[in-house]
Amino acid sequence: MVAVREPTTVRRDARLRPVRPAGWWCDALLLAGLVAITVALANRHLFGVDRAVADWAEAHRPPVAYGVAVVFNYLGQGTPLTLLTAGLGLLLAVRLHSLRPLLPTVVAFALTNVTIGPAKVWTARPAPSASIKEPCLPPEQTLPLFQDDLPFKYAQSYPSGHVANAIVWYGVLALLLAPLLRSYGRSMSPRLVTVVRVVPPVVVMFTTTYLGWHWLTDSVAGLLLGLLLDRILHRMPWNDLPLPGRLRKWAGPFVPHAG
Repeated sequence: MVAVREPTTVRRDARLRPVRPAGWWCDALLLAGLVAITVALANRHLFGVDRAVADWAEAHRPPVAYGVAVVFNYLGQGTPLTLLTAGLGLLLAVRLHSLRPLLPTVVAFALTNVTIGPAKVWTARPAPSASIKEPCLPPEQTLPLFQDDLPFKYAQSYPSGHVANAIVWYGVLALLLAPLLRSYGRSMSPRLVTVVRVVPPVVVMFTTTYLGWHWLTDSVAGLLLGLLLDRILHRMPWNDLPLPGRLRKWAGPFVPHAG
């Protein structure tokens, strides 16, 4: 009896991948929290909390601590993270002879650019530091949202792009690193995946607030938005997304199928 080799194919039933916590209730809570904070700030609530945290940070920011915080804050730079994930995706694509490892970077880039940037433009909020450097606003004027009369570059504080980007891009890095290591015969422990996904965003959230580059509520809003985008990205059925006809021969899977 001659054994017939079954061709390797990509499943056509594109089903959303599971996330934890499961269900859409968590997404709804994240979105509701983001809306609630935005509405509260629009009605001039939470200003006291933001000011108290900013004043404490300014009073406890010696030069050494400032320098260390600046260095660690680079963990949330969107452009280097985009290039890093694109590079890892390309390497994995070459090793697996599949274009699918490039998709998470492309989708994450598009998703962050249609959400974080427009949200900053729409809310038009200055950073805490706007009272001590250009445009040198009175301290009370640095807190409100919707200051459309300010120059664009001085009103991009809400939500924190550093925090949101860190959550999204380190989530994509963790998604790519596991199959990349498998392609070399190595494995990535769930604990290490958690470290990659959690530690850098936490560090970025702390440093960006401590340095006075964002209000506390900016960072919290960035956290909520980033987590929401991260859940969207991790639900994507990367193995099953349709590719144009000529590209189907480079359409092999790169992440384990859900279920």
